[in-house]
Amino acid sequence: MADAARAEYHLSIKEWPASERPQERLLEHGPAYLSNAELLAVVLRSGTPGETVLALAERLLVEFNGLPGLRQAAVAELTGRRGLGQVKAAQMKAALELGHRLSVADQQPLRVGAAEDVAGVLMLQMGELEQEQLRLVLLNTKNDVIGWPIVYTGGLRTAVVRVAEVFREPIRQSASGFIVAHNHPSGDPTPSPEDVRLTAELVRVGKMLDIDVIDHLVIGKGRWVSLRSKGLGFPGGLR
Repeated sequence: MADAARAEYHLSIKEWPASERPQERLLEHGPAYLSNAELLAVVLRSGTPGETVLALAERLLVEFNGLPGLRQAAVAELTGRRGLGQVKAAQMKAALELGHRLSVADQQPLRVGAAEDVAGVLMLQMGELEQEQLRLVLLNTKNDVIGWPIVYTGGLRTAVVRVAEVFREPIRQSASGFIVAHNHPSGDPTPSPEDVRLTAELVRVGKMLDIDVIDHLVIGKGRWVSLRSKGLGFPGGLR
């Protein structure tokens, strides 16, 4: 009993006045009224004994240097922190990824005249990734962007990229052409011989399917390279 009396008492979120609870505040005022910590608390839903969900959210934001750090953190790193299990980590990662995709969609150009028009967005999406990723920018006959599908993640230099997988989404979405992009986690966007060979094979199959492979971009940290502009992998060299 004496130990219990000495223990610090923490009010749970349910014991807070309704006007102070993050979820109730969101319902009453809208999400824009809440801080990052409060929004994260709504996603996490519950804290731990001795730590409210809002305190947990605030601590995570500090430990990972804000929302960008939380989004980039691996699930294994998140679940290693006090108060985060796999379910909460998955919920948080899903919410952060949705926010990121919406942010990218808002920046997405309506019409693409050249690879330069999407290179900036792709650097935001891929420039800081720790694993290699291959994705496409799908275009219709008017060169409007109709999709940004991710085709592969991880080990592109050692695994065989199946050309049929690359063309799956362009065919499904009736794209007239696409820009292919992948990142180099080293930060150096210099194309490798494998990059050039893959480009040539994609261009060859694209001609058979009447789908134009417009360019292949290699994304680094703050830099990118166009294989078409370098005359690599495209018949006729420079465009």
